[in-house]
Amino acid sequence: MAFAVQIAKGIFDLVRDDLALVEQEIAAQNSAAIEPVAEIAGYLREGGGKRLRPALLLLAAGAAEYRGPSAIRMGAVVEMIHSATLVHDDVIDGAQTRRGRPSTNARWGNHMSVLAGDWLYMQSFEIALRERNFAILDILIGLTQNMVEGELLQLTRLGRMDLTEADATALAYRKTACLFSGCARLGAVLGKQPKDIEEALAGYGRNAGLAFQLVDDLLDFTASPEQLGKPVLSDLKEGKVTLPLIFALEAEANSNGHSSAEGRQLVAKVLEERGFLSVRPEQITKLVKETGALTRASNLARDYVSHAKACLEELPESEYRRALLAVPDFILDRKN
Repeated sequence: MAFAVQIAKGIFDLVRDDLALVEQEIAAQNSAAIEPVAEIAGYLREGGGKRLRPALLLLAAGAAEYRGPSAIRMGAVVEMIHSATLVHDDVIDGAQTRRGRPSTNARWGNHMSVLAGDWLYMQSFEIALRERNFAILDILIGLTQNMVEGELLQLTRLGRMDLTEADATALAYRKTACLFSGCARLGAVLGKQPKDIEEALAGYGRNAGLAFQLVDDLLDFTASPEQLGKPVLSDLKEGKVTLPLIFALEAEANSNGHSSAEGRQLVAKVLEERGFLSVRPEQITKLVKETGALTRASNLARDYVSHAKACLEELPESEYRRALLAVPDFILDRKN
């Protein structure tokens, strides 16, 4: 059994029953929608996924000494928000596949998909409002704002080759890590933990989320289409210059000889053509490997994992804390 599979089994076994209840809550919310939305929402739920975000919330709540219906409802909320972002992302990117199946926009078109994503957002906030807890609403509003800002920032940076590590990290926080951080923080709020524990769990989620996004970026260069459930190097085809490629271009710029200009020209050509017409995908993967960019990005992901684990030092020992410590290893070792 692969290491990531072993870790995942241990993590999800602990919250398996609660995750089943989260699924029931999501299904109930979907069935209450009007027919076009119910069909799309059901299609998204049937598409699977790791359910890592609700699992993270449930584990954080358990570590914060809370287990109950509010955690189930909030697990459904964060998964619905995540689904909404995926729908909107696919529309913006013009993606045709998601998790090995046709994307919602490929099946129902952009207009229907955008409105279904909007419904998921609004329905998730309607569920959260029932908690009558301003702290929960503040967290959800903050992370949703960040995620929208991330999409807007990404659109302004499409096709740009002058991005820095700081640019990529800020974008990764908004698009991915803020939701991980919010999930962990919500667990602390449900457990009525003091501010220092809340901040520690939020920091844990932030670092775990940054590692998750960086592994995602790496898999775009190293995984197969079957593993990813979508074409490889799709980020670059869409005009996105991610951190491994930023590192490769930095290494090329610092090297001597004409190879620096050659590598940059290859990337520029793909961005210009929005596809691999004049350049082969293998030329780009060779660039990131030979410059050491993959190794550098992998090492940075490991640093984020170490920082995430360090954030849990103040939490009392429990099976939930042990599971939280295992989550970053699962993120680091995943293949899709």
